[in-house]
Amino acid sequence: MSRPRRRSIIGEALASTPEAATDQSEPAAPTAPEQRTTFTAKRLDAFSEASRMVKRPTIKLKPAECSIWPGNARDYQELSEDRLRTLIESIQAENGNKIPVVVRRTPKAPLPYELIIGTRRHWAVSWLNANHYPDIDLVGIIDDLDDEAAFRLADIENREREDISDLERGRNYKFAVDTYYGGVQTRMAERIKVSKSMLARYISLTEIPSIIVSAFNSPMDLQVRHADKILPALRDPTKRHKMEEAAKAIAAEQSFRQSGDEEPIAGSAVVDRLIKATANRPRGNTKTVIQSGDVAIGQVDRDRSTGLTITLKPSTLSADEILDAIKPLIEQSKIFQLPPPS
Repeated sequence: MSRPRRRSIIGEALASTPEAATDQSEPAAPTAPEQRTTFTAKRLDAFSEASRMVKRPTIKLKPAECSIWPGNARDYQELSEDRLRTLIESIQAENGNKIPVVVRRTPKAPLPYELIIGTRRHWAVSWLNANHYPDIDLVGIIDDLDDEAAFRLADIENREREDISDLERGRNYKFAVDTYYGGVQTRMAERIKVSKSMLARYISLTEIPSIIVSAFNSPMDLQVRHADKILPALRDPTKRHKMEEAAKAIAAEQSFRQSGDEEPIAGSAVVDRLIKATANRPRGNTKTVIQSGDVAIGQVDRDRSTGLTITLKPSTLSADEILDAIKPLIEQSKIFQLPPPS
């Protein structure tokens, strides 16, 4: 069951932006102050950029006119048609993005604009342009922001998103604290209105090496709470190697499951297996993926009481090639003993 979409205050504000240019020198008509009680609303009050932007006129441009600002939390390379299917259909039905993206001018760069907010909308419109809908434009707002202000504005919106992984956010926060706040987490926490402890927990995710991350089916599965369990073992030199070896085996098993349309190993189960691998002696069942070159062709399950179970999936390999891949795993399992030489 899919979770309901989270209400986006900044999104609603940007969506209400007039499309025609307005004379911004005239003050807006006074209105009765609105009672703001939600945490998100209070947070928005702290950022002058958000309140200024709702008065900006919109423009229409093509995604090809924009470079992607590297300071945003979202990894543009991780976006895909499957991941953005709902958004693509929505933009197609509306003949454009209802909520404007935010760009800034880059007069000395190869492209005229740099995208600050709206990487998903940019990707979706770009995909539609390349797939039979070349007339759909990207609706945007131009604002003059320095990098630190751009980071804070992007963070307002990203904190309301559920499809940004904790790891993406942690990497973004680590980059920001080093680049904009002199490496001082307290300064950054005060500036973006988050607790110092939560900021530190997000940033701690960046200590987890890629070999451990690869054990998770998706970066979305690696959460802040998992780092609390993984990092103490990783920081112990006697346990780190064991965990890295376990991560390699789990990553291979994840790949095998994907190729056979099986359910992936859940994030919490991955964490449990990584922690158990750091114990002095492995217990219970063990699983090893059978590989021929870089191709997973099956799996060996070893149970101390029942022995080995070999599972093979269809492949184009010959019987000899399959046996060559299986033989080392059988020998390593020590499931049998060779008779003493005569």
